[in-house]
Amino acid sequence: MKKKEAVVMMSGGMDSSVCASIAKSEGYVISALHINYGQRTQSRELLAFNEVTDYLGISKRLVVDIGYLSKIGGSALTDTSIPIPKANLESKDIPVSYVPFRNANILAIATSWAEVLGATALYIGAVEEDGSGYPDCRKEFFEAFERMIAFGTKPETSIRIFTPLLHLSKKEIILRGIELNAPLHLTWSCYTSDEVACGDCDSCALRLRGFTQAGILDKIPYASAR
Repeated sequence: MKKKEAVVMMSGGMDSSVCASIAKSEGYVISALHINYGQRTQSRELLAFNEVTDYLGISKRLVVDIGYLSKIGGSALTDTSIPIPKANLESKDIPVSYVPFRNANILAIATSWAEVLGATALYIGAVEEDGSGYPDCRKEFFEAFERMIAFGTKPETSIRIFTPLLHLSKKEIILRGIELNAPLHLTWSCYTSDEVACGDCDSCALRLRGFTQAGILDKIPYASAR
């Protein structure tokens, strides 16, 4: 019987690493896709991606550079003239860390690779809780993109998009990761620093709150713990 294959989009962050562990637990042979898009912590995220995929035994990897997103700008993650603010987890506004239509760019690349590989699934660790729900982290967005895949690929191609973390809290993601022995200690979430996580950006604050709520110590170092 032919093994089922999945392309998993992996940033090196906690969510995508847990997502990969879920795909593995569901019996998929994983091909890991990492995107460099000109983000501030690009080199640190790539290091985390390689360490996580080593840990999970994922040998098929593809790293793609799409630096045009930093040239387009419009996000504090890619434009150093836009400061990354301290976390405000109560805000309902789309944060300045939103990279315009990033997930559509990443999914398009993942779809191309999946079609070549004959993979039938795309896994992405999108979480609606992040940033009050980025526009491209909504259930409706992924459903629409899956329909676009059906229209834009060969008739014999069949690719589904799976978002197993979409409606989970960070606490639930952490507990699921521990259950699956995901290497949370190797992941990187900070928006600002390559060395020691700042502890102050939205991503660090969400991660730290999740570990606190789960009653578990986060093993990565922080310059500041909110």
